[in-house]
Amino acid sequence: MDVSAFSEDIFDVKDWINKTFKSVEAQENKDAFVSSLVMKLQLYVQQVNGALEETSQSVLSSLPRVLRDTQLLQQEALALREKMVAVKQEIEKVEKDTASSMATLERIDKIKTDLQIAKQGLHEADNWSILANDVEEVFESGDIEAIANKLFSMQKSLAMLVNVIDYEDKKLQLEGLKNRLEAIASPKLVQAFTAANLEQSKVYVDIFSKMERLPQLLKYYHNCLKVSLGQEWRRTIELAQDENVSYWLHTYYDKLLSNWNDQVKWCHQVFPSSTSVDVIIEIYADLLRSLDPGIPECIEALLKQHTNAMQLSLLLELKQITRHFAVNLQGAIETSSHGKSQTPKLLSLAQAIYAPYVPYVTKYNIYETAQLEHQLQSIDSVQDDLSDTINNLSLSLSRVMEYANEANKRCKLFTDGCGYPSVLKSLTRYFNKYLDKYQVAIRQLEHKKVKHEDWNLFQMCLTLMQTIGDLLGQIQQFEKSLIIDITEANNKLQSTSGSVFNQYKKLLLHTSSQNELENLTASFQKEEETILDPIIKSIHKLCSDLHRATYEVIFAPIFTQLLSVQKAPAWSTEINKMTHLSADLPDYSFAPQEYITQVGQYLMTLPQHLEPFLLRENPSLTQALKAADPQYAQSSTESGFTGILLEIIAKETCQMFLDQTLGICQLSSAACKQLATDIDYLGNVLEELGLSLSENLQHMSLLLRLPPEDYQKSSSGCNARVVAAVRQMRNITFSG
Repeated sequence: MDVSAFSEDIFDVKDWINKTFKSVEAQENKDAFVSSLVMKLQLYVQQVNGALEETSQSVLSSLPRVLRDTQLLQQEALALREKMVAVKQEIEKVEKDTASSMATLERIDKIKTDLQIAKQGLHEADNWSILANDVEEVFESGDIEAIANKLFSMQKSLAMLVNVIDYEDKKLQLEGLKNRLEAIASPKLVQAFTAANLEQSKVYVDIFSKMERLPQLLKYYHNCLKVSLGQEWRRTIELAQDENVSYWLHTYYDKLLSNWNDQVKWCHQVFPSSTSVDVIIEIYADLLRSLDPGIPECIEALLKQHTNAMQLSLLLELKQITRHFAVNLQGAIETSSHGKSQTPKLLSLAQAIYAPYVPYVTKYNIYETAQLEHQLQSIDSVQDDLSDTINNLSLSLSRVMEYANEANKRCKLFTDGCGYPSVLKSLTRYFNKYLDKYQVAIRQLEHKKVKHEDWNLFQMCLTLMQTIGDLLGQIQQFEKSLIIDITEANNKLQSTSGSVFNQYKKLLLHTSSQNELENLTASFQKEEETILDPIIKSIHKLCSDLHRATYEVIFAPIFTQLLSVQKAPAWSTEINKMTHLSADLPDYSFAPQEYITQVGQYLMTLPQHLEPFLLRENPSLTQALKAADPQYAQSSTESGFTGILLEIIAKETCQMFLDQTLGICQLSSAACKQLATDIDYLGNVLEELGLSLSENLQHMSLLLRLPPEDYQKSSSGCNARVVAAVRQMRNITFSG
């Protein structure tokens, strides 16, 4: 039987029993299996007990020997302790006895050292005198290396004479000799650097290094390379005088990149490797700032040859060439320096590369505005015919938004996101000029207004409204994309983890412009207004103006008919003379007069002219109407806009009808019934349209039918102005 399970850290009795009873033997005869298993376990227990007893006996028998060994170890440890105390005491005694002797030895050793220094000093002083006397002969020989060796020996001698009285005089003398050597060596040094003579250059680097004048030698190399590359720029211009600045820059930048690799290889062989890349970085930065003619002057001369509208395109082309050069140069620097170049020097180089474009980024608003206005002029929207103007405006919308998106892309390319405050000013001016074309269309529409119904003009109004709504929607969508782009650009500009060549905020902006950009991005968080809020407000006003003009077009026939209310024949003098013939006629005997039936018939035709625009899905018109009048914003479905427009017209109709009737001086009883009939007819028409008569007209209809004796009592609750006006028309007097 396997009893290994009993030795496991986690032993489950139930689990072990269940597993054991799964065997075939246990299943055949469980009782016999249990008895056999119990017997086996008992035998195992007896075996374990026996083993334990044997182990216990073995341990007990070995205990006396263990105790004896422990006592011996304890005794040896005590003896060792006593010996260590004795040794410590002997050491302390020796130190006490020999302290004075050690002090004497130290004093004698110091005297010996001072004597040796004095001897060396005398030797070096004597050597200095010999070298100083011989140096003129060496200078006369003109052998630069011999002169350098002599000066180096004098330098070593001077280092030993720091404490002599005339040390400063000797130091000045040596510096003067070094200056003489530098003056003698400089022409040949410049010649070696200019010719890129490796062996000669190494010799001079060794000489200047020993003289502790390596920085001065690096200045010679700086000037030589700068002059050489400056001459290369002038040759590039002279050989391609027929070309423009873009060709010059492209050619010269390629030469600078090629020269970079050559100079790095050469410098690694000549100069200490730790400084060579930084030296060339400084030279390139100085070179790009001091080119003759300068890159800014060349760019300015090119821009003067072209119109304002073309200048931004030229600047974009030049900036892309420069950006390409900066990216390639950055890669070359990282490869050469293995990412160890000093950041301040790299930043200085990057600023020198992009410096020609800083003034143009500052004035970016001017160039972008000129570009956009030129593009806008190419859109000929306004025509003599109103329908042509509206059609052209509708067709121009896609191009206008395309130009705006192109301006956004130009801002990214030319300013790397730094010019967004400027481009927003340009876009605002651009959109305002485009909105002026819509104002012209509205003025054309107002000039075409007539006093009778003109459904063609009405349809043009709604078509123009729809176009403005489409413009509003696209402007809002464009604004959202602008905010996303500005936020992303700002995040990149704020990041300091990338290369200094990508820190365009420092490379392209002055401090004031940086603050302007920060204020722009901060305005997003305040959410006080959107970046194109002035334009959106202007479009809202445009919608409101057009809505008013549209309403006047629709209302013109009603206005014309209602102007004749006071001249209606029913209450003329001739009819009033026949009052006794018709005063007692029942209400159904009166028919509405022509002016009100004309109004009613016109109102009934309105829905069929509105439905093509308002009942079908038309989000652009929906947006324009909501911007034009807050009442439209209350409707959740587009089909409700027909009702809202009809309600506005009905309300104005009722108000004008009331105002006209209040101007009637006197009415006979029959005329009162006639006017009430006209009012009721208008009410029925409005009811057919799902609208209702105004409360004041309802009161007037009631008041016109009241018997004179019940007028005072039954008129309570009605509008006081209407009550007084009707009483005066009917010439009703009240007894005190």
